[in-house]
Amino acid sequence: MIIPFTVVILFISIIVSKMKIGFNDITVELFGIIYIIGFTAFLPVIYSINNGKFLIMYVLLSAWGSDTFAYAIGRRFGKHKLSIISPKKSVEGSIAGIMGAAIICLIYTIIINKLQNFGINYIYITLTAMALSILSQIGDLAASSIKRHVEIKDFGNLLPGHGGMLDRIDSMIFIAPFAYLIFSIM
Repeated sequence: MIIPFTVVILFISIIVSKMKIGFNDITVELFGIIYIIGFTAFLPVIYSINNGKFLIMYVLLSAWGSDTFAYAIGRRFGKHKLSIISPKKSVEGSIAGIMGAAIICLIYTIIINKLQNFGINYIYITLTAMALSILSQIGDLAASSIKRHVEIKDFGNLLPGHGGMLDRIDSMIFIAPFAYLIFSIM
């Protein structure tokens, strides 16, 4: 019921503002609400499934590992632009992000397999981490496209030099539903 009530409130804002707030404005707001709340809602769902406290780490490691390796390698060796949406991102950084996320998740899997007596398949988790990294990068570009559309540099200024909280977690939010789907199949 959150979405129907939100739609009503957004349309009321058009009426009350005497059309100073337009349909495009409320569609952007509605998209933001669905994107942030809808995708974030998968994080506690992942945590609640069997061994979720271990699985949620794959979401974090895939997103942040991808971001870290893509930035570090892309900044140093990036020559080929990845997208006009975010001109500082490079193909080299993207590939490094995918490989970095896979390596970090593989190390994590080795550790939890030994400590927790899990039998997580290393090939499966490496492919999962690579897929989540790719989705993470798409999520980062999607967030950048939203910022370009509304003509802002960052989603806030909570973290000086890093933007707002959403700037730090946009990749993680974006991959949460896909991670849930993969873990459910697992």
